[in-house]
Amino acid sequence: MKHNRRQFIKTLIAGGMATALPFRSVGGNNNHSLTILHTNDVHSHLDPFPPDHPEFPNIGGFARRAALIEQLREKHPNLILVDAGDIFQGTPYFNFFGGEPELKLMSDMRYDAATIGNHEFDNGLTHLADQMKHAKFPFICTNYDFSDTILKGKTLPWKIIEKGEFRIGLLGLGINPDGLISPSNYEGMKWLDPVQTGEETARFLKKEKKCNLVVAISHLGYESTPDRPESDIKTARQTSSIDIIIGGHTHTFMKKPDIIKNKDGQDVIINQVGWGGVMLGQIDVSMTREQPEILATQHFIR
Repeated sequence: MKHNRRQFIKTLIAGGMATALPFRSVGGNNNHSLTILHTNDVHSHLDPFPPDHPEFPNIGGFARRAALIEQLREKHPNLILVDAGDIFQGTPYFNFFGGEPELKLMSDMRYDAATIGNHEFDNGLTHLADQMKHAKFPFICTNYDFSDTILKGKTLPWKIIEKGEFRIGLLGLGINPDGLISPSNYEGMKWLDPVQTGEETARFLKKEKKCNLVVAISHLGYESTPDRPESDIKTARQTSSIDIIIGGHTHTFMKKPDIIKNKDGQDVIINQVGWGGVMLGQIDVSMTREQPEILATQHFIR
């Protein structure tokens, strides 16, 4: 699914969809709901785009995003907020401050988790480790093994969050750095196959940790290319324990989330909200005894 950004901006303010997902209720209230807010590829755009920008005039900015998040928190008490990577690089804020303001402001917005994108490696592992001290949220990296690097112990392979009837397992899937990141900037890190590692972790979260919803925060990219076979679509099709994939890397603007059948024939939801912080994704999951469903909305940040 490819979308022309300019036409997308002109024609869409919000998109919605509903679909059933298989959940196991862990509580007595079968009408409970969960809201997942998500961003990706913000690329250090702390300020709104300028009024004369050809695609995103006067759209975006951290202050407006923070205000929108607080409004949504008032409406949705069971809410989590995640980012799918490439927080860094793209404006002079990163060149001058190295990522500190991005992480501090995200902490003020009370992000629950993020995964690492390829641009987080731009200044090397030592720099990334130093910047992580400004984040009051964990970086989840399931298929990046940092055991032999300075990042050892500074990321999580998975995280569990409980909200109402939901026991949510989060995992993070990172892109293959080979040919994309300078080898010296990730020296010692081992990249593991995201499909195999993601499925093993998701199955562990469901079977052993009793999660009734598994969300993959992914920086693999929406669809495969000849030089990048790993993708969100491939991951959805070749796994059976992931319910939702929050994507990044390909800067894909989606009118609505994709629904992909996994290898067991169950629905997997994939969503991504472009780049530059111009949008905030919202996925609402309603757990009912009769038909659990998802409603998704893409918010422009104006």
